[in-house]
Amino acid sequence: MTYIQLTETERYPISSLKEAGFSQLFIAESLKRSPSTISRELKRNQEVQTYCPEQAHLKVLVRRHFAKKAVKITPEVKKWIKRLIWKDLSPEQVVDYLKRHKGIFLHHETIYRLIYQDKREGGDLWQHLRIARKPYRKRYGRYEKRGKIKNRVSIDERPEI
Repeated sequence: MTYIQLTETERYPISSLKEAGFSQLFIAESLKRSPSTISRELKRNQEVQTYCPEQAHLKVLVRRHFAKKAVKITPEVKKWIKRLIWKDLSPEQVVDYLKRHKGIFLHHETIYRLIYQDKREGGDLWQHLRIARKPYRKRYGRYEKRGKIKNRVSIDERPEI
């Protein structure tokens, strides 16, 4: 499902309908938006009890400006990562090195993904990992088999003590 952010022009009806005393559900239906979108908008951008669309939009722009941008792994950064992995540093150590010496902020899982992508392409970076492990696989869409007790007796069916 795609998410489309509220526009500045959509914030004015929110303000007027809220001032008129309409519910968030009614506001959402009139704007053809999710009620949770309206709820989040009011929660984030409402000053004490009033909602001002101009101030709300200004807050959004400020948050967007200061939001952390996703780091793109450039060929140069890839070279650094490969060089450090070949020196048998762990992905966690690579992250720390890049942060301290190059000012590049990455998550160690990003480096693991890069290593396993390299392996799929026939590379040998994975051989320099200290611990050989299976790549992480997300669990959604799978039948949950963990934590089941066979022949379990419900607490309601157990004898009184």
